[in-house]
Amino acid sequence: MYKHPILYLLLFVWLGTGCSGNGSQDEVKSDQESETAKKAPPVMKNILFFGNSLTAGYGLNPSESFPALIQKKIDSLNLPYKAINAGLSGETSAGGKNRIDWLLRQPVDVFVLELGANDGLRGIPPTETKKNLQAIVDKVKAKYPEAKLVMAGMEVPPNMGGAYASEFRVIFRQLAEQNNMALVPFLLEGVGGVRSLNQADGVHPTAEGQKILASNVWEVLKGVL
Repeated sequence: MYKHPILYLLLFVWLGTGCSGNGSQDEVKSDQESETAKKAPPVMKNILFFGNSLTAGYGLNPSESFPALIQKKIDSLNLPYKAINAGLSGETSAGGKNRIDWLLRQPVDVFVLELGANDGLRGIPPTETKKNLQAIVDKVKAKYPEAKLVMAGMEVPPNMGGAYASEFRVIFRQLAEQNNMALVPFLLEGVGGVRSLNQADGVHPTAEGQKILASNVWEVLKGVL
């Protein structure tokens, strides 16, 4: 039936060898792709620090602000996050509500809200401040529903009046609870009222003061990251 059995045998062996060779090449290719994936740098995520002069690092070098110090901490731990300092001196909660839309043009994975201090110093009703802060949070949630949220709590000096100070202090915890936000109880803990840790105006932290602010925020933020 077969006139050239040897040729058929050789053809069979050649085909078998060819199929085996392709399988080996596929395995090598798969291993190479796996190694490439391992070496690929992680996708960077953005942490937006949205606040006033306390976030901006008023009177200091930008590298001394607490968001910049937190970036150094993040880098030392090789975490894939980029800190964006969106602090603006003099910013109120109302101003922040108007400014936030522009900043949300960039991706936001973690949002740290630090506003309200200037409202308190101006005696703005806490209910108004709370309403503005909620509006800011709502805008972030609408644009980036998966973003993790952090609230930086604030207090006002006793000379603003006991009733006002109590009403003001509580709005930050209320907002954090209502919006499932991690809470930094008081951003200026350990710094507020300490002359040596504040600049000549007695309001804005020195470089050493900013280090404490960074520690206060990191204590909460590290769990979020």
